[in-house]
Amino acid sequence: MTHTTTEQPARRASGAVVPVLAFAGIVVAVMQTLLVPVIKDLPQLLGTAPSNATWVLTSTLLSGAVATPIMGRLGDLYGKRRMLILSLAVMVVGALVSALTSQLLTMIAGRTLQGFAMGAIPLGIGLMRDMLPREKLGSAMALMSSSIGVGGGLALPLAALIAQHADWHALFYGAAGLGALSILLTLLVVPESPMRAEGSFDVLGALGLSAGLVLFLLPITKGSDWGWTSGTTLGLFAASAVILVLWGVMELRVKAPLVDLRTTARPAVLFTNLASIMVGVSFYVVSLVLPQLLQLPKATGYGLGQSMVVAGLLVAPLGLTMMFTAPVYARLSAKYGPKVTLILGMLIIAIGYGAGLGLMSAAWQSLVIAVVLGAGIGLAYSSLPALIVGAVPASETGAANGLNTLMRSIGTSVSSAVIGMVLANTANNVGGVEIPTMHGFRVSFLIATAAVAVGLLMALFLPKPNRAPQLRASSEEDDAVVERAEEVLRGFRGRVFGADGVPVARAKVTLIDRRGRQAGAAVSDEDGSYVLAVPAEGAYVLAARAVGHGPLASSATHPGEAAVDLDLSLPGETVSA
Repeated sequence: MTHTTTEQPARRASGAVVPVLAFAGIVVAVMQTLLVPVIKDLPQLLGTAPSNATWVLTSTLLSGAVATPIMGRLGDLYGKRRMLILSLAVMVVGALVSALTSQLLTMIAGRTLQGFAMGAIPLGIGLMRDMLPREKLGSAMALMSSSIGVGGGLALPLAALIAQHADWHALFYGAAGLGALSILLTLLVVPESPMRAEGSFDVLGALGLSAGLVLFLLPITKGSDWGWTSGTTLGLFAASAVILVLWGVMELRVKAPLVDLRTTARPAVLFTNLASIMVGVSFYVVSLVLPQLLQLPKATGYGLGQSMVVAGLLVAPLGLTMMFTAPVYARLSAKYGPKVTLILGMLIIAIGYGAGLGLMSAAWQSLVIAVVLGAGIGLAYSSLPALIVGAVPASETGAANGLNTLMRSIGTSVSSAVIGMVLANTANNVGGVEIPTMHGFRVSFLIATAAVAVGLLMALFLPKPNRAPQLRASSEEDDAVVERAEEVLRGFRGRVFGADGVPVARAKVTLIDRRGRQAGAAVSDEDGSYVLAVPAEGAYVLAARAVGHGPLASSATHPGEAAVDLDLSLPGETVSA
């Protein structure tokens, strides 16, 4: 068994749990977008070169990418609520460190600590999966996923207002306050999950991933200063490649890896993750470009001369539109499936960036770009968890979603580093101040458009789903299945669902061995649950059929010990002409 249960909290979570967890996601987004209004001023505020100032943003995204699987794994081992509170506490400490300094390295250290809050997203999704009834889980996960955009949309104008009328360090005090409020609400409202994974924490895996990503992103930001063909740049890229390859080999051999790379072998998971990197890249480009374009003085010939607050308000619809697309996504996905909504989202993003290349001459045009991109990114982001959950067995959803969140984080980290490098390299030096150019903004939008095109190609390669998302939440019915299945020392157990995700009662499940002989049979209960014993370890086929549903044949391998969780999803019945 992968999980054991400690003392039980009240299993039925209160109605406030989802809003409180979504608020934690919003706090994470606020922390991420905090410095967007002052991006163009960071080199002067910190007394450093633009390529160095980029690391104030990149360090947060990078530590977030690493913290995501680390906090997810620690949550599985020691309690998700406990680790959620720890993630937020580290963020609060980081915010206070940044609030008290104007020195570059100390600021980067504080921002790195703030990045640990990124772990709150997979931890929040994990808590929902453990506590919510199955029918409420899909919408709750979509809300948690889109909270990043919502928080970003709300944070931009507020952060601009604070930065324009107070010392910019006040931004960090505000973030610390929000983090503390989120911790308090979590302590009061969210119960601890009883689910615990067995095994130990993979320290080497955490160090290897951190080192590999830092060595990859450092030469991207500094390559122009050092020279792209210099020994330092090429050496760091080579070291990154070697470390990440060795890390991958080690993760495949470790019994309890930090990132379960085995789940990536399935085409549905692999192509969803590759598309996720590209969505992550495209998400961050607009946040880096539009505020700077809007705030540059009109004297440059292309700047739009807006105040910080107006620029924040014009970009805010990016996040707010993401929030409003969540219910639209739910309807579209229910009718056409998450693959179609992902492709649609990416097409809208491509239209937004393509149009953006020509719409950079007036403030209202930035508003249009923000709305279009927000709609596309909202649809794409909401599709990703559903695609992942639908592609893996219930027992692997945590590891698979953690890996997907890591891929998105890597996308935003690479985006921050690359666009920071592009804008720094194309800047004009006016009176000792580096001013971004229109050429730099256009190149940035072209990079985003290319990333979306690659992501769209990956999405088209996604296999057609042959089963409904297996959203497995803890409930009394599931517990009854578990208790009954403990009697089966060797076997398969799970639930039978229809194409609409509703449990199917009285479905006949037949176990067929590798020689094609029937090795067992069972009929599903009212809640769709079934239990089948196996005579020995090895490869089997589980055939399931029920009135009003198409037949299903699912291959599975049994290791010969304990019970294997396997949910079965019957396709809709085909009607012949």
